Amino acid sequence: MLDEDDQSIKMLDKLNNKVVRCNLCPRLSKYISDIKKSKTARFIEENYWARPVPSFGDPKAKLLIIGLAPAAHGGNRTGRIFTGDSSGDWLISALFETGFANKPTSISKNDGLTLSNVYLTAAVRCAPPLNKPNRDEIYNCSRYLYTETRILENTTVVIMVLGKIAFDAYCNIYSIKGLAFGHNKIYSLNGDKTLIVSYHPSRRNTNTGTLTWQMWIKIFQTAKSIIDQKARA
Repeated sequence: MLDEDDQSIKMLDKLNNKVVRCNLCPRLSKYISDIKKSKTARFIEENYWARPVPSFGDPKAKLLIIGLAPAAHGGNRTGRIFTGDSSGDWLISALFETGFANKPTSISKNDGLTLSNVYLTAAVRCAPPLNKPNRDEIYNCSRYLYTETRILENTTVVIMVLGKIAFDAYCNIYSIKGLAFGHNKIYSLNGDKTLIVSYHPSRRNTNTGTLTWQMWIKIFQTAKSIIDQKARA
């Protein structure tokens, strides 16, 4: 008989296999296929993943991070979420600095990165044109996000959402009303979980100073503090 940890691993693997085979969104399927054909000069020699991108991390995670979607030349190229793009650079560096990752970079699926106590997912699993999925595409992917949160329910202490789309996606799957989006907003959920809201670490935000490193690292320090506090309780 499988213990609880093994059961979570099996369920997450089964879900990720289902995600990779998903073809519910014709616009996104066409877009990621077109990106694979056209590529970009920097990665012209690489073979793009160009499928829905599975989630990644520790199946016993106390921190669940929900992003927007894979980047066209990041996760859509490498096949791993937050890998091979600038948003991933910011995220993994912060996770390393706060003890959730064994190294500060995320370059490829075979780079030796391991995550401890954190699980990475997204509101949408295919790279969308202009990073803007439509309502139907977000809805189609919400079934996967909901299933993940249920599988991780017993260990998750903090849910961190990166950007308005991830914030809305999470609130919608649980019919959470009345919360406002904004960086470093912190909400208690049913008394036993904490929702931390952040701006997305997109270049548009980081290059303009809308999101500074100090603002960014603070939310991970807060998440770590909450997790440690719950562990001591």
